[in-house]
Amino acid sequence: MVLYSPAMESAEEESLHSQSSEEEGGELSDGELQEAFTKGLLKPGMNVLAEESKKFVNNAAGLKQCLADFRRDLPWVERLDMTNPPAEDVLSKAEGKVPAGINGELDAEDDFQREMFFYRQGQATVLEALPLLKVHNIATKRPDDYFAEMAKSDQQMQKIRQKLITKQMILERSEKAKKLREQRKFGKKVQVAVIQKRQKEKKAMMSAVKKYQKGMTDKLDFLDGDQKTAKNSSDGSKKAAPKKGPNAKRKFKDQKFGFGGKKSGKKWNTKESFNDVSGFRAKTAHDKGARKGKGGNKNKRPGKSVRRKMKGRS
Repeated sequence: MVLYSPAMESAEEESLHSQSSEEEGGELSDGELQEAFTKGLLKPGMNVLAEESKKFVNNAAGLKQCLADFRRDLPWVERLDMTNPPAEDVLSKAEGKVPAGINGELDAEDDFQREMFFYRQGQATVLEALPLLKVHNIATKRPDDYFAEMAKSDQQMQKIRQKLITKQMILERSEKAKKLREQRKFGKKVQVAVIQKRQKEKKAMMSAVKKYQKGMTDKLDFLDGDQKTAKNSSDGSKKAAPKKGPNAKRKFKDQKFGFGGKKSGKKWNTKESFNDVSGFRAKTAHDKGARKGKGGNKNKRPGKSVRRKMKGRS
């Protein structure tokens, strides 16, 4: 059985302090810190983080040594490094302007000038590098059967493709709906025009029928319909034929009823008509002759009393 006393605890603390003093400011490992925390040796205010002053060292010899290590005596094909001034600004020269970047006049804060300077510098590098690559038999064009793995996965590209297809379908639907709306508007206009044309043709036909019924014309061309329209369109340049006289029906009515005009007092007797007895027929006037007409040969109906007597006999 081992007894634990405060004296033993103080001894352990002294041993830890001695170890830390021996390490002379050395860093403790994570395990040692956890063990000290479980034993209660770490308390607030005991550990203070001291900021050490930075020491700036200009090790020129070491930098030169590193630069010498970088500089290896390799052929240009292995390095492919080039240092070129920017290409000539043809556009500014054609416009008569002074190209930017000459004599250190380039403004680094101007995004356009800066990017244009990089572009012209890359252009000059390409113009100089292509002949060198051709000299060293290095291909600069991609072959037809070249396959390069995309930076994005096939799943991501399929999502992008599906999104583009969906967007295109939405645009197509919108265009289709727009065309349908325009066709409906045009169809309504055509429908209204056709209805108006039919109403006009119907009105003209009814007018022609009324004229025919009244005997004002004996033509039945309005019954031909489209044939008449086609015929009229073909003979539109010809002059209209002269109108004919009244038809037989009109002539009969004119003969029977007259030609219109004054009706009242038309059948009054005059002195001449009273003295004219050429049309008088005695047999007709006194009902002595045989009756002519529908009921001339039929027997008269017996009177009421006679009919009663005949009924009583039966």
